[in-house]
Amino acid sequence: MKVALVHDYIKEFGGAERVLKTLSEMYPSAPIYTAFRVRNSTADKELKNSKIIESWLAPLLKIWRLYSPLRFLAPLIWGSFDLSKYDLVITSCSWYITRGFKVGKNTKVIAYCHTPPRWLYGYEMSVGFTKYWPVKIYALIVSHFMRIYDFKTAQKVDYWIANSKNVADRIMKYYRKESTVIYPPIEVEKIIRASKNIKKENYYLIVARLVGAKGLEQASIVAKKLGFELRIVGESHGFSDVESKLKKISGGNIKLMGQVSDVKLYETLGKAKGFIALAKEEDFGMTLIEVQAAGTPVIAFNGGGFKESVIEGKTGVFINEITENSLKKAINKIETTLWNKETIQNNAKKFSKERFKKEMLQFVNARTTRS
Repeated sequence: MKVALVHDYIKEFGGAERVLKTLSEMYPSAPIYTAFRVRNSTADKELKNSKIIESWLAPLLKIWRLYSPLRFLAPLIWGSFDLSKYDLVITSCSWYITRGFKVGKNTKVIAYCHTPPRWLYGYEMSVGFTKYWPVKIYALIVSHFMRIYDFKTAQKVDYWIANSKNVADRIMKYYRKESTVIYPPIEVEKIIRASKNIKKENYYLIVARLVGAKGLEQASIVAKKLGFELRIVGESHGFSDVESKLKKISGGNIKLMGQVSDVKLYETLGKAKGFIALAKEEDFGMTLIEVQAAGTPVIAFNGGGFKESVIEGKTGVFINEITENSLKKAINKIETTLWNKETIQNNAKKFSKERFKKEMLQFVNARTTRS
């Protein structure tokens, strides 16, 4: 069976790219078709063994981060790919739509959806690019036509997989399509081994791209006011100015660690006293599983995909509003509760990488095996 993978673009190595990497491990001979590829970026380094094919518009999209304002070119980008020679195409799709490529009459298309594009459907965005009125007008016009394109191309997908129940609801709401939930792959066993003999240190941790919609600024302000050390792991994305804002907030309490290796990340997760996740409408939240695999309790906003991975009082604490007072209460609960490391890690095991591969193969084989 000839298989091709399709992904937004190859730049930052985030949750969606971890899914892509696992799919590439499952189908090592499958090329990855993408809008563009940034050489030696974190994602590019992780996918160095894969054959990556860029769109003809890649040189333009890479100029000064133009891939964001030029998102309206998605029909041209994906329409330029002819994948009709493949028996199966798995598209890893989120904010760049990542559908609309040409396929053959016998080609099966499976969409692994991280979320329908947040910018098209009114969800809080990672980058506040519409804060200027000319951009807002431009975005309104572009979004109207892109929603039509998004819906039209969604109808051509044979099978949908959602990364969470939260996203499955969005797929039904915006595309009128049923989907199967297969949670993303997490290196649970590897993290458990890496954090086996680690001792806790006196800091709280956030792991996220340095963008808006992640609650980074709110957490940093509270850390400074309450006087606890906050470490943030992650790199900037697109036109986000969050990194510069965090540096202004930072006193001696906030440490920006940038992008770190997996070995360093697992160690940092295990040593943290607690983990903070404040995104209000997170699609799923892979880092919450990673930190639980390290045996560290979490403070999470009670919304989005977080509700599918955190057990109140056993693996973490939910907060219903992002305020100094609610965060202070949550931190007090983290520090006064005797957390059971094994209980937290057992919850993470439900989201393992091995489980993902097994469920994906069962899903694919059931829909592509010829009689």
